[in-house]
Amino acid sequence: MKILVTGFDPFGGEKVNPAYEAVKLLDDTIAGAEIVKLEIPTVFHKSYSVVKEQIIENNPDVILCIGQAGGRFGITPERVAINVDDARIPDNEKNQPIDEKIQADGKEAYFSSLPIKAMVEKMCVAGVPSSVSNSAGTFVCNHIMYQVLYHIDKKFPGKTGGFVHVPFIPEQVVDKPNQPSMNLEDIKRGLHAGIEAIVAYHGKEDIKEVGGSIH
Repeated sequence: MKILVTGFDPFGGEKVNPAYEAVKLLDDTIAGAEIVKLEIPTVFHKSYSVVKEQIIENNPDVILCIGQAGGRFGITPERVAINVDDARIPDNEKNQPIDEKIQADGKEAYFSSLPIKAMVEKMCVAGVPSSVSNSAGTFVCNHIMYQVLYHIDKKFPGKTGGFVHVPFIPEQVVDKPNQPSMNLEDIKRGLHAGIEAIVAYHGKEDIKEVGGSIH
């Protein structure tokens, strides 16, 4: 089994992005699965072009994309990606699409094909705060999740994919009062546990546990 794990490059003047910094720390093999690591640009459309090249070259069974969500307390597997780019701020190449469809012939939304609740359970058992998220936003994180699931639907049947958000790391919140953070080692440990769940539940139904939200 082969898993392509992607993480975004530093965004908006930040020196680091905990997404790819944590990906770099992952073992090359987890629960018997080969881990292929890839840094991708925080840029609409270009991000998926880079991922698509690696899907074709490496033929992974699973595509797991990692991004940063400042303000969140834990690691959050995303449930759904929506077919819209609506950028409150520009990406790293100054693109700022507003109310644009990602794919004209795509569904309004695609749901993650990863076992997100089993991932959350595994991460919590490992002592890393985690919960299901029901919104990946409308920036590049949602964009790459949507693109991966769209292309799995259209061109890469049999593969599975999804997206996970991670919090700030402590050095990012020195000048951001009251913002939560998580150290890089714990993020790495949480992702490792989540990948173990992906391997264990590959080809199986996700567990049914409470994971919804009120708002």
